[in-house]
Amino acid sequence: MKHLPARRALLAVSAASVLALAACGGGGDGSGSPGESAAPAASKLIVIITPSPDNVFFKAEQDAAAARAESLGYETLVLSHDDDPTKQSQQFDTAISRKAAAIILDNAGADASVTAIQRAKDADIPTFLIDREINKTGVAVAQIVSNNAQGAGLGGQEFAKLMGNKGEYAELLGKPTDTNAGVRSKGYHGVLDQFPDLKMVAQQSANWDQAEALQKTQTILQAHPNIKGIIAGNDTMALGAYAAVQAAKKDIVVVGFDGSPDVVSSIQKKAIRATVLQPASKIAQMAVDQADVYIKAGGKTDQPEKQSIDCVLVTADNADTVKNFAVEGS
Repeated sequence: MKHLPARRALLAVSAASVLALAACGGGGDGSGSPGESAAPAASKLIVIITPSPDNVFFKAEQDAAAARAESLGYETLVLSHDDDPTKQSQQFDTAISRKAAAIILDNAGADASVTAIQRAKDADIPTFLIDREINKTGVAVAQIVSNNAQGAGLGGQEFAKLMGNKGEYAELLGKPTDTNAGVRSKGYHGVLDQFPDLKMVAQQSANWDQAEALQKTQTILQAHPNIKGIIAGNDTMALGAYAAVQAAKKDIVVVGFDGSPDVVSSIQKKAIRATVLQPASKIAQMAVDQADVYIKAGGKTDQPEKQSIDCVLVTADNADTVKNFAVEGS
C-alpha cells in the first residue's frame, strides 16, 4: 500500500506523455492515416540579395524581382551585401536557415561568391544569378547577365564617333573583382584601339563609385589638360567624371554604361553624351520566372545556365523612351 502514490504518479506521467505525443503528431489537417506524418509544406520564400540599393540600378533589380515573386505567390526577403563577400555569406546562411525556395543574387565577387552558392546548393536551395557572373559553372542554376561585350561595343562605337575618331581620352574602370569591369573595358578597346588617332592617356579604377570617380577625374584633368573624352565602366562613375568636368569648365565627351535614370536625364540635357542600357528589371524578372519554373518542376530547368541579354545604346535621339532601365515598347 505504501507504493500506491508512486504507481499513480507513474500512470499520470504516462497519460500526459500520450496526450503530448498526440498533440505533436500528425501535423497539418489531420488527414493522414494513424502513424503517418504529413509531408512538410514547400517553402514559399524567395531571398533576393544585391549590392546596395543606394545605387538605382540595384534598387531596380530588387524592386523588379520582389514584385514578380510576390505576384507569383511567394514571400520575399530582400537583402543587400554592399559588395562585402563576408556579409553575403552571412545572408546565405540566413536563406539556408529559413529554408528558402530560391535565391536571386547579384553577387559580391566572381570568385568570393562561389563557396556560398555551393553551400546553398548543398542545402537544396537553387541560386539564380543576375547582372554579374561567377567564375564557375554548375553551381548556380542560372547566370543571367547583360551582354556586356555587345553593349561595350555599342558604347565604344558611339564614343569614337563623338570624339571624331581622334584625340586624348581617359577610361574609368570598375571593381577589379567584378568580371563586368574587365569585359566592358575589353569591349571598349575592341573598338577604340582600331583608331590610331585616339590615344588613351589615363586608365584608372574608380571602383564603380561616384565620389571616387570625381576625385580620380580631377587628378586626370590636372595631369592631362588636353583630354577630349572620358569613357566610364558604369553610369555612377560617369556622373562623377562629369561633375569634375563641369567644375573644370571643360567641354569633354563623357559616356557611361547602365542606362540609369540620372544619366538618361543628363543625356536629355545634352550633358553626358551617351550610355548603354542594361535591362536590369527584365533580367531580375527573368530570374524569378525561371526560379518559379524550377521550383514547380521539382528541380528541373529548360534554360541554359549562361544567358546573355543584349544592351541598348542610349543617346539624345532615344533618351525620351527610356524609363527605369527599360526602353518603352521593348
